[in-house]
Amino acid sequence: MTEMEKNVTTRSMRAPQVVAARSLVEAAYETIRRDILDGTLAPDTKLRFEMLRQRYGFGASTLREALTRLVGESLVTSEEQKGFRVAAISLEDFADLTRTRKYIELEALRQSIRLGDDAWEGRLASAFHLLSKVEAKLAAGPEQQQDEFELRNREFHLALIAACPSRWLHHLHGILYQQTERYRRIALLDRKVPRDVHAEHKAVFEAALARDVDLACQLEGEHIDRTLTVLSKVLAPAA
Repeated sequence: MTEMEKNVTTRSMRAPQVVAARSLVEAAYETIRRDILDGTLAPDTKLRFEMLRQRYGFGASTLREALTRLVGESLVTSEEQKGFRVAAISLEDFADLTRTRKYIELEALRQSIRLGDDAWEGRLASAFHLLSKVEAKLAAGPEQQQDEFELRNREFHLALIAACPSRWLHHLHGILYQQTERYRRIALLDRKVPRDVHAEHKAVFEAALARDVDLACQLEGEHIDRTLTVLSKVLAPAA
């Protein structure tokens, strides 16, 4: 075998190993991320490698890479000599997230309604229909509908702003929306504050289809603020 053939063979053997390693990191990242977002890993939990190895079965190097990615998404924090920890939550943090999300999402919504075509309307109508189906199940048991509701809710909000041409508004919206997911899940399970989420979504949907930019943005802003109102009553006593 020539030297060139040996190099080709070595590279071909190494490639599957690299792919396998990346797949493990991706699996660890997705698993830990899901457990953070749904509260299985509670805010401020110390993420010790031994605990994570026993819980998930991944090696230390794989876990470190996955946690580093989550640090970049602000779902995990890292301090020198102190290791990794699930990012804390607070009412002040959510209030800040809410204000910032409104700035970004309402501007994207304005542009989307003005520029949206028939395909945009079709996507929005489909997203609203699927969201409505899962919302009809929430009263019976929100605990069982959390994941599906979060998926359909995200698709609806993305459909609302889909016609916005700014990639940076979409990028920033994605970051902010993800950061608020943990808070939304807490609000969804709380029944102390009466709230008709379906009616809120329906009002925004109808205003958007009617191309009433001002009304749609007003209703969307109020919809976003209501989650903060619910969390204010849930988190304030604990604080």
